Amino acid sequence: MPAAPAPVPAAAAPADAARPAPEPPVPSPGAPAPASATPWPSPSPRPTHPVPAQHVPPQHVPPQHVPPPDARRAAAAPGTPGVPGPGGPGHGEGAAQHLGAGWPAPAAHPRRRPRPQRVLSLAWVAPLVVVALVAGLVGGVVGSRTWGEDRRPATADLPPAPSAAAPVQRDPASIAGIAAGVLPSVVSIEVESAEGSGSGSGFVLREDGYVLTNNHVVAGAGEGGLVVVFADGTELPGSVVGATSEYDLAVVKVEATGLTPLTLGDSDAVVVGDPVVAVGAPLGLVGTVTTGIVSARNRPVVAGEGTDQTFINAIQTDAAINPGNSGGPLVDAAGRVVGINSAIAQLPGGLGAAGGSIGLGFAIPSNQARRTAEQLITTGRATYPVIGVLLDEAYTGEGVRVRGEDVQGRPSVTPDGPADRAGIRRGDVILTIDGRPVTTSEELIVAIRARQAGDTVELRVRTDGRERDVRVRLDELPSD
Repeated sequence: MPAAPAPVPAAAAPADAARPAPEPPVPSPGAPAPASATPWPSPSPRPTHPVPAQHVPPQHVPPQHVPPPDARRAAAAPGTPGVPGPGGPGHGEGAAQHLGAGWPAPAAHPRRRPRPQRVLSLAWVAPLVVVALVAGLVGGVVGSRTWGEDRRPATADLPPAPSAAAPVQRDPASIAGIAAGVLPSVVSIEVESAEGSGSGSGFVLREDGYVLTNNHVVAGAGEGGLVVVFADGTELPGSVVGATSEYDLAVVKVEATGLTPLTLGDSDAVVVGDPVVAVGAPLGLVGTVTTGIVSARNRPVVAGEGTDQTFINAIQTDAAINPGNSGGPLVDAAGRVVGINSAIAQLPGGLGAAGGSIGLGFAIPSNQARRTAEQLITTGRATYPVIGVLLDEAYTGEGVRVRGEDVQGRPSVTPDGPADRAGIRRGDVILTIDGRPVTTSEELIVAIRARQAGDTVELRVRTDGRERDVRVRLDELPSD
């Protein structure tokens, strides 16, 4: 299986490059033959013996057969292919290495008989000169009279240019109309930290000063190191109300009221092929608008490392998303937010987030963002659902396997947890969740975190070769 592009956060730009996301382990062709060609034939040697000149009388000469030039050269050049020369075939100055199909030989054309020259009698020269002079004089007189009558250039009346006071009206459903409605609510977030400075994006969530962005945009901000820049250039200091690395979301508060929030749409209603618009500040370029479509839904994406890993059941888009777009909105044709731009994929062996967009961008679904933002505003913390098992990362068979042993004192199946209550045991293999096949542990985690605590999911489980369906009611854990 070829290595898949690794998603990385669309990092704060320019200084804060995104950390590449770990990829699921995957098991890791002769060079094409060079195109062949045939060289042009070598020129034939020129004869060295003198050729006596012959007198050709001007009378009619009967046509003679003249061989084509290539044929004459072939006959005159010893050693050329097809003509034995000194040393036998393949030797001599005309020998060539065969490298494939050659160029076609030029077509031979019969020599044409020379046309007899036409002789103009001197008796006609004088009358022709007189006629030419008369014609020239008449033309000059007529031309000068015509020019003398009116030397003004021709003109044409054109409609006047539209007045600057009458701007062109854009359809609100057009890209320009959508951008005009969204841009005033999109902000740039500038961060100062001990490691340096960077910038990301966000958007107004509530009119009383709450702004939604990515956790990785603000994670490094120190005391007083966060500034929110609005579309009109207004700069206000901001503070982080709450953040979660599990969902890569953060809420920032500024002291302002009367702001214009964006509407959060229903990300579950999005379908592949829907047009979308991404807005943000890639590389610090505030107010950048790019367009594309929804390329896929429910795309399992893992970004970050260690305890900062983010699991996203993402909306994939081909709208250009670059470092600095992080936290900006992905909106639908009605200008409603359906996703929060969070990560981009990079080719294996690439330059990380510095490589820019390759048409594989990922956004956190708006329904997930709404639930998490409400928790962060209310309590300052977010929770995420769990089933209470540890998964075997080394397993490469069908489905996802529950570990067969405890890890650093943590049980592979949490006692009296959701999985334990549903009858799931060590070493069981989970094949599907709600009918959706899972092939990696990341896919299962992403599918679970797309739900809420208290939701019930149906798992298909294999135990000792026997498959069965179990229903699991999700518990919750607090975000770090």
